[in-house]
Amino acid sequence: MDYTAQYNSKKMTPEDVAGLIESGWSCVTDAAASIPPAIIEAVGRRCEAGQLRQLHFHGLLDLKPSALFAYPAAITPVSWFSGKIAKAAVNRGEADVMPCYYRDMPALYRDYIDVDAFLTVVSPMDEEGYFSAGVTGSYTGTLFQKAKRVFLEVNPNMPRTVTAPKIHISQVTALCENASPLPIVPPSELDEVSRTIGGYIAEEVPNGATLQLGIGTIPEAVGLALKDKHDLGIHTELLPDSMIELIESGAVTNMRKPIHTGKTVCTFTFGSERLYKFVADNPEVEILPVDYVNDPAVIARHPDFISVNGGLEVDFYGQVCAECLGTKHVSGTGGQSDYVRGATQSAGGKSFIAFPSTAAGGTVSRIRPTLNPGALVSTSKNDVDWIATEYGLAKLRGKTLSQRTKALIAIAHPKFREELTAQAKAMNILI
Repeated sequence: MDYTAQYNSKKMTPEDVAGLIESGWSCVTDAAASIPPAIIEAVGRRCEAGQLRQLHFHGLLDLKPSALFAYPAAITPVSWFSGKIAKAAVNRGEADVMPCYYRDMPALYRDYIDVDAFLTVVSPMDEEGYFSAGVTGSYTGTLFQKAKRVFLEVNPNMPRTVTAPKIHISQVTALCENASPLPIVPPSELDEVSRTIGGYIAEEVPNGATLQLGIGTIPEAVGLALKDKHDLGIHTELLPDSMIELIESGAVTNMRKPIHTGKTVCTFTFGSERLYKFVADNPEVEILPVDYVNDPAVIARHPDFISVNGGLEVDFYGQVCAECLGTKHVSGTGGQSDYVRGATQSAGGKSFIAFPSTAAGGTVSRIRPTLNPGALVSTSKNDVDWIATEYGLAKLRGKTLSQRTKALIAIAHPKFREELTAQAKAMNILI
């Protein structure tokens, strides 16, 4: 049977693909643009009709509303890193959470999660019968191997990328076609605080450094502040639009990287139409599995590695919470700890956790004596390196508790510094 005949024999409508899913199954999607909208909505219609129950859907980084979060009596979503919709569902008690590092996700699926079906978006089949996972490396390759069944949503708008996981038509259980646009996420609007913080961090980035920029306005501001640098490299979990601008400006050449020299390395990407066009069939972009890309030992092989991520609060010890507000769920650990550890082990490397000095309209200091009750530690006191606010940079690594506290108070909002100093004295920290 030739590949086209195999393709046609497995092609169905989204409703027919969803009809193969049974109650009680554990189903998995990968991140962001790889979540298959047509199949998911068809699953939702079956739930609405009372045809499915006790489904578990694992995934991460939802970008838009989905039927996965609309039928809590039938579907339990399990968020491995939450977008806006998953965040709300978790806080309503209608979704579960998987504690994990991003780098560990492939191993966790391989060793602990029963995967009845893997659902994902792919680019059209090539002449040899292969589909490309497009803009997502992440744990897709592991799921192609682990899942009992593979359901594909073939989308001509999904770019074929050179190194993303591939799957052969012979390994596919069923597929459907859907030409809907990929999710477009416009760059964040940068405010003056983000630009100020981005400028501080950019001053610490030497020419020839390799970069990882996380999600959010401050990492984007850092990227835009680096256009005057030379021979930068990219090794990052997410490839955002700001990094495409760095490449096109000439600031990024990747030529000083000791591994993947000349290549931009990431594990997934999403953003603008411009970004999707940039990565399509681009031999200079490598989309690779997250257990490799986010391995701190691999990250540390790059000298002068610079990691920039966000946070919600930090205490005097340097413990960073980046994933919840007290007991209220926000996102997940993701790859922050992966890059903090990798950057600090890199020769000349630096890790920055950056955030505005205040929250809640300026009424709350993000620099605190202790984390809020119930807050989770995303980056430990033993791993933390630099903290950045609009009032400057605080170097914590290699500093005592007393030294850390003084450095953090110095970059807190001025209206909270006296109170923070009094609290530190009451805790017998300032020596």
